[in-house]
Amino acid sequence: MKERLDDLQERKRLAIRPGSERSEQRQHGQGKMLARERIEYLLDDGSFHELDMLARHRAVDSGMTQRPYTDGVVTGWGTVDGRKVFIFSQDFTVFGGSLGEVFAEKIHKVMDMALSVGAPMVGLNDGAGARIQEGVVSLDSYGGIFSRNVRASGVVPQISVVLGPCAGGAVYSPAMTDFIFMAAESSHMFITGPDVVKTVTGEEVTLEELGGARSHSSKSGVATFLREDEASVLDAVKTLLGYLPSNYLEEPPRYAPGDDPRRLCRELASIMPDSPNLPYDIKDVIASVVDDGEYLEYFPHWAQNIVCAFVRLDGRTVGVIANQPLVLAGVLDIESSSKAARFVRFCDAFGIPLLTFVDVPGFLPGVDQEHGGIIRHGAKLLYAYCEATVPRISVVTRKAYGGAYVVMDSKSVGSDLCYAWPTAELAVMGPQGAVEILHRKELAESPNGDERRRELVAEYTGRYANPYIAAERGYVDDVIDPAETRRKVIAGFDVLSTKRQERPQRKHGIVPL
Repeated sequence: MKERLDDLQERKRLAIRPGSERSEQRQHGQGKMLARERIEYLLDDGSFHELDMLARHRAVDSGMTQRPYTDGVVTGWGTVDGRKVFIFSQDFTVFGGSLGEVFAEKIHKVMDMALSVGAPMVGLNDGAGARIQEGVVSLDSYGGIFSRNVRASGVVPQISVVLGPCAGGAVYSPAMTDFIFMAAESSHMFITGPDVVKTVTGEEVTLEELGGARSHSSKSGVATFLREDEASVLDAVKTLLGYLPSNYLEEPPRYAPGDDPRRLCRELASIMPDSPNLPYDIKDVIASVVDDGEYLEYFPHWAQNIVCAFVRLDGRTVGVIANQPLVLAGVLDIESSSKAARFVRFCDAFGIPLLTFVDVPGFLPGVDQEHGGIIRHGAKLLYAYCEATVPRISVVTRKAYGGAYVVMDSKSVGSDLCYAWPTAELAVMGPQGAVEILHRKELAESPNGDERRRELVAEYTGRYANPYIAAERGYVDDVIDPAETRRKVIAGFDVLSTKRQERPQRKHGIVPL
């Protein structure tokens, strides 16, 4: 028995350090952790249970004579803050983290377990893509991962963490997960690299410009979260998991609030500028209303004219969607519509209530927007809200004009409760535009056109640029003092906590993608 135990220990020793010392030094020299170090940092101490530690590739006929244990990926399960998660961590020190048949089989197994157990799946990506020596077998193995991503979608949260290269077909698994984290400078995602781009198109671009974390977090809308280094990325993953349920049948963790649910937000009374044309920061409103002023912003660097964030209200996880007057006056455009639609659909899939702050002057006009499909992309957000069955509360802070007002979770598309501040303006369009259309002939013929225009604008503003006509008709449930916003929405979510809403039975709807 002793000889057998010694043999087992030796095999496991080799599995724990399967890469060469030189490759480990290179990894550390680039400011990157090893695969196991990442798992140890993310999971609770001593909670990791490894699967397939002694697995090795079978592709000896392809000339791969070395057969290191783990085959370049570490898989298993553990806990984060005491809650179960399943994980895989690609090991760049073994075959460059490239994916072969056994490598993929290990990921297939851990994904299947996450789905059957009902726990989040976290993938730490740092690999060179398909293993060329294994040819079409590698490509087929990717298909098994992709199909599992789709089966798990909306069932368990899926989080991709890109901590090195992620190229070619390998990018599509992260793309189908719910969140992508990237580290500045060391993370890269692209379909084709700079050399191929130059050969095919003649464009010269650096690796960082093409597929770096900053590009994907601010331009392409691929990376949900950007952090400066690996430790910060993994810390952010822990924070995100604290807001999410383990699966779609469970509720998110609820924490004992340290913030009084009946606290008044007196600072909101002075946050709104006197002029409706001056901006303010909607993040100040969010921070004032939520527990302890804390929130985790979703895609903070992309489509900044809309803010999406995970927050807590009385200890309960809530998803916030808010127009941002500081950026493009808070209009809806192609990118902001897509960003918010995806966030709404995620929250609805996992039972997270939605709170919407509305200050939207309309959709962004322009040839580029129309030709780029603003109608189609705007319809994504409209579809997402109409489809959502979770508790939904909207608060109109200022402008709510035209179709954009309807899209931003109005009562007509299913908002359960709609509150408005006294500064709210619910109308087909702003006073200036309305006067130009309604009184075009009069203004053209008036000898004092400018003075008459000001009179008509003031008259229209007094009559329509307020929340009271909407309140009379029940489109707004109550006009509230801004200071009461926190206690009103908390009370609203309390009463809506037992909401049940069934949709017609069907295979699935057709989202205007």
